[in-house]
Amino acid sequence: MGTRTKSSNPDRLQLQPKLSVNVSSLPMMNALEGIRANPVARQFDIGDLLFAQFACPGNIGIWTQTDHLIHVLTGKSTWKTASRTWSIAAGEAVYVKKGAYVLPEHFDDDYCVQVFFIPDTFIKATVIELAPVLRDVLQPVDSNDLLIRINFDTGLSAFFSAMSIYFAGDEDPPAALLKLKLRELLTSILVGQGNPALSTYLRQVAASGSPSVAAIMEMNFYHNLSLAAFAKMCHRSLSSFKRDFRNLYGVSPGKWLLGKRLERAASLLHTSALSVTEVIFECGFEDVSHFSRAFKERFNYSPSAYRQASRSRAVAARMDR
Repeated sequence: MGTRTKSSNPDRLQLQPKLSVNVSSLPMMNALEGIRANPVARQFDIGDLLFAQFACPGNIGIWTQTDHLIHVLTGKSTWKTASRTWSIAAGEAVYVKKGAYVLPEHFDDDYCVQVFFIPDTFIKATVIELAPVLRDVLQPVDSNDLLIRINFDTGLSAFFSAMSIYFAGDEDPPAALLKLKLRELLTSILVGQGNPALSTYLRQVAASGSPSVAAIMEMNFYHNLSLAAFAKMCHRSLSSFKRDFRNLYGVSPGKWLLGKRLERAASLLHTSALSVTEVIFECGFEDVSHFSRAFKERFNYSPSAYRQASRSRAVAARMDR
């Protein structure tokens, strides 16, 4: 199968117009499908693999069922995940696990990236091929962290240099050559010593049959995603996802999501200065009245009253010390 290339001028992928509202309140976009469906400066589409380079707008929420590697060429941006906020600048690269995240406004308008979507099947085939020469890796991987920072070595620098040449060229590189380059990249990570956490994670992907439902849900529960999107990220049909979820948690996905989002909302009301409306959207709720009713049923307080009561209890606790 050959590469399929798309081009546009100017070279900006218009995934979604910039918005002033909190992006957590908006439906999340599937990044893999969005890039394939929209014109970009340069794109090589090879079956399950996708290589793309484009200038990316800010203020969007995205998700994907495929791991991907992002190399920042120009500009600087912040990334918001469930566990933390990341700052990523030109010359840096991150490995992003399948899941969801938010790109707020960029520090620079000229935010240009290279993105390489790498399906689990490709990772598994590479790890199996290298199994006889792989050494033990001692560094654990935080299952709740969506991003893994990448440390550059000779192999990674060579890969990004080669891809920049391909993206800048007029001719499309053969699909076999692109696959070889990507395999060389994974090989450099797996056999080298510069990225032990990522090496461990790639081996975990190769050893597992399907993505962990628990890991996917814990990393992404607060995003405004449909159950179908969660099922895709877990590489399951919707019916299989619901069955496996109930076997794991003992409740339906909808009931579990509501409980987790309400717990997060209560924590934010207690610890942050966000307004109640901001808290609602930060926790994946769309309907304010629905959130208020569900919150009061769970905690016996309205959100505003809960915040006031929790702060009063905190002050009283400090005075009793």
